[in-house]
Amino acid sequence: MSDITLTATTRNNLLSLQGTTDLANRTQGRLATGLKVASAIDDAAAYFASKSLSDRATDFTDRKSEISQGISALKAATTATESADKILKQLKGIVISARTADSTTRADLTSQFNDLAGQLNTLLEDASYQGTNLVNSTGNSLTVRFSSSTSAQLQITSRDLRASAVLSLNSAAGTNVSAALQGISAAGITAGFSDLSDIGSAGVFSSQAAANAALDAVVSVLDTAVSTVRAAASNLGSNVTFLQTRLDFTTNYVNSLTEGSDKLSLADLNEEGANLVALQTRQQLALQALNFAGQSNQQVLSLFR
Repeated sequence: MSDITLTATTRNNLLSLQGTTDLANRTQGRLATGLKVASAIDDAAAYFASKSLSDRATDFTDRKSEISQGISALKAATTATESADKILKQLKGIVISARTADSTTRADLTSQFNDLAGQLNTLLEDASYQGTNLVNSTGNSLTVRFSSSTSAQLQITSRDLRASAVLSLNSAAGTNVSAALQGISAAGITAGFSDLSDIGSAGVFSSQAAANAALDAVVSVLDTAVSTVRAAASNLGSNVTFLQTRLDFTTNYVNSLTEGSDKLSLADLNEEGANLVALQTRQQLALQALNFAGQSNQQVLSLFR
């Protein structure tokens, strides 16, 4: 108060105690929050630099989730191609078996072939991940974005690996293998051909050699289908590898951004703990100094007793 006069020594000791108390309060706040820069008031430059790094880390963390989901979608499609490859090999085995089978067995083989072709389609239809199917049509695509500030992204176009797409015979009629086993018009095969049980029958093929040639043509189509599926699997696998690389980069990059932000904002708890002990000691000394200054005034008062 302006109407109270303090000696210079007392005022200096009081100001020192107030400053020490402010530092102690700040240190206690840092120990409580773990932050040396909690707001722009503490250090505007450090606060906004730290916030910029933290915000960028958050943006890339969101992209990490998108990349992870993209990897899962591609793995689902890759698993489907592996199963499709196995089914096509089974189909090939059925056609090869038909070369030496009798008509009754060929009828059973035809049924097996058609059932497996249907299962191939069903399997590929089931290979969806969050509504995206990359193996049962050409109308879907998967886009994975890597950054919110640039146009960096990966777009994967779907493939159609269903029987109607990969088992097309290279003939003028353009029919597929499943239909071929029910009746096709191609070199060496008459329109009367109905299924595998007709191979070798009179009026369908001119000879057993012609029938075997027809089956060899089907086997060739199946080989091509296997190559197509494997190429699709290779493409999907390559994209999985790339996305995994990008995910690893994003993870490390987010860690770097977070580390940089922490360097600007986090407090050194060991240092702040030591500071608090020193400040508490200083407070005690300041209080003792004030006590000494007060004793001088009390000595003056004793003269009037």
